[in-house]
Amino acid sequence: MSLPVEAAEALQTFQNAAGWEQRARLLMQFGDCLPPLSDADKCEANRVHGCESQVWLVGELRDGHWQFAASSDARMIRGLVALLLLRVNGLTAGELQQVDLPDWFNQLGLSRQLSPSRSNGLNAVLQRMRELAPD
Repeated sequence: MSLPVEAAEALQTFQNAAGWEQRARLLMQFGDCLPPLSDADKCEANRVHGCESQVWLVGELRDGHWQFAASSDARMIRGLVALLLLRVNGLTAGELQQVDLPDWFNQLGLSRQLSPSRSNGLNAVLQRMRELAPD
């Protein structure tokens, strides 16, 4: 399965990063670029359970392809979620089911950043996306 254009560009950026500190900085920058969710979207119904931090997720189907928006109160998680959104936005429901989260963050060189709790949180976000986008 090929990567969405923005995901491929992000991957290139991270692979060109000279070491861990630069990748961590990039991660924060990606999080800072995440468009804010409205207060109305930051409601209990949109909260992703299974994350230590607060994460909200909304999704909408446009012409057979999913577009998600998300936010978090934690800066590091916002960055990770931003990279997850790059990976999944524009996919069909079927493609969404095939996304390999550990592989994506491994390619980005960020697996070190994924503590078990962060990993579980991101898996919960992906799981919620899959619930919103049934086959």
